[in-house]
Amino acid sequence: MRVGRSITLGVLAAALTVSAHAPALAGNQPAYKDARRPVSVRVADLMKRMSLDDKLGQMMQAERLGVKSPADVTTARLGSLLSGGSSQPTPNTPATWADMYDGFQKAALATPLGIPLIYGVDAVHGHNGVNGATVFPHNIGLGASRDPKLVEKIGRATAEEVSGTGIDWDFAPCLCVARNDRWGRTYESFGEVPQLATEMTSIITGLQGRSLGGPASVLATAKHYVGDGGTTGGVNEGNTQISEQELRAIHLPPFKEAVKRGVGSVMVSYSSWNDVKLHANSYLVTDVLKNELGFDGIVVSDYNGVDKIDGQTGFTPDEVEASINAGIDMVMVPYDWQKFIDTLRTLVQDGKVPMSRIDDANRRILTKKFQLGLFEHPLTDRRYLATIGSQAHRDLARQAVRESQVLLKNSHNVLPLDKGHNKIFVAGKNADDMGNQAGGWTVGWQGTSGPVIPGTTILQGIENTVKKSSTVTFAKDGSGIDKSYDVAVAVVGETPYAETKGDRPGDLGLDATDLATLQKLRDSGVPTVVVLVSGRPLDISKQLPDWAGLIESWLPGSEGQGVADVLFGDYNPTGKLPVTWMRSADQQPINVGDGKPALFPYGYGLRYHQRFPW
Repeated sequence: MRVGRSITLGVLAAALTVSAHAPALAGNQPAYKDARRPVSVRVADLMKRMSLDDKLGQMMQAERLGVKSPADVTTARLGSLLSGGSSQPTPNTPATWADMYDGFQKAALATPLGIPLIYGVDAVHGHNGVNGATVFPHNIGLGASRDPKLVEKIGRATAEEVSGTGIDWDFAPCLCVARNDRWGRTYESFGEVPQLATEMTSIITGLQGRSLGGPASVLATAKHYVGDGGTTGGVNEGNTQISEQELRAIHLPPFKEAVKRGVGSVMVSYSSWNDVKLHANSYLVTDVLKNELGFDGIVVSDYNGVDKIDGQTGFTPDEVEASINAGIDMVMVPYDWQKFIDTLRTLVQDGKVPMSRIDDANRRILTKKFQLGLFEHPLTDRRYLATIGSQAHRDLARQAVRESQVLLKNSHNVLPLDKGHNKIFVAGKNADDMGNQAGGWTVGWQGTSGPVIPGTTILQGIENTVKKSSTVTFAKDGSGIDKSYDVAVAVVGETPYAETKGDRPGDLGLDATDLATLQKLRDSGVPTVVVLVSGRPLDISKQLPDWAGLIESWLPGSEGQGVADVLFGDYNPTGKLPVTWMRSADQQPINVGDGKPALFPYGYGLRYHQRFPW
């Protein structure tokens, strides 16, 4: 149970109201209301009392901006809501989130059967939609850490912050195996080999706890099932054209491990496997995931995923029929949820979607709601508000940043930097930009440059670390550097992006702004250390000879101090590449074992004063 959740007397009365068609049990207490009974008994009892409309409502997940008011939740018997990546309440504070959640939850409890809703968000690197939350490194950096225990702790910290805002369901972790760095979601992957993503399923245990329903237990989601990291050309939502043997060897293992860990939900990928959309693939969803792997949780669609089956805008009855019969239990239909309900109702009445499929979906959904303790404690446990952005969580994030840094070049032991009696010039568009170092999915779906979240930038980390005997000068474009400086630190790389917009089918190099900045530093003759802030390897072969040092920082999140900890040697870098680093963009896709010569191979990473074994 979600310990500490409370419920007002008025809402309790509404929640205990039973519809006229539901038979009363002994003492007028329905079995599904009795927490002492087994979950299976409670589910069976509740389903006997549910009308078709009740059941169809449970299968709908609407965007909170897609309901006119909480009353829509009551009227339509909606089973779930979500906040998309750019859907935050105003003002965007933890308390406002909790108030919003409780308002919607009370509306759900006012339905005749009082079935609580379950609310989902994409908390993919911390509770990243909430201003003030701790923002951890994106998954590619965590993959570089090779530290499943750390990742489990991050899951636990994220679950506490998510619970503080009332949210029950996290659409994470992404267990994709990224096989082409052109893909805009590469940074959401732990790496290019299935073993890495499989090991990092430890985050599921962190999110859910050892069992659902404990303190700050949040339903985790293994996504995106399956093969989205292997699309031809790295095209988002594209076509994974590989054999079933390769699909099972490369892309399925992390999901198999997630099921073993008891993951509560699995999200279906937008992509296709050999021209068949996953949202309509009954073999992979029902035969493999549910039957072969034994997954007994909720299969949820991606955002408007059913609408993408035929490639045309606007879902059709054929798409609805195909997706539900394929095995999707809850459908993320942000805005047209009423039309979807009406369409599905007609399909059931016409016998095109069997009632057994509707009952299976409801059984799965209700089971998770009971296991989470939502019927007993439906409202926000506000004790966890204090964990949001707490020092303990920021310290954990700082450690994650340290462990994710990968030292790729260190000529003449230019690193670590000396804290004292050092004249340091810092340049680059990512040196003092919190949004850039946090990346996509940070208080907005695609992310934003600028001071979007509280935290410490990499520049601030450097300034915090040096002694008074040292000086730090910053010019974003490199202007003003001269030979009097001992070292230059250039923090360059990518700016925020997320899926589709982040795809790079052409050039994978540094942009013109970065190249101009680096040229100024090169012309000065000052030894340059490059800190690369990016969601994937970049094509840097031509520039690399000019640099004395190179650290791949990935997308470190809110705690840039962790980068400075490595730059100055307070932490000896331990990160290893979770992906193969190309010599040129035309090598893509390049992966370990394919025989292509790499600039830096998978697993590469240096330590100070010695080579890291790989």
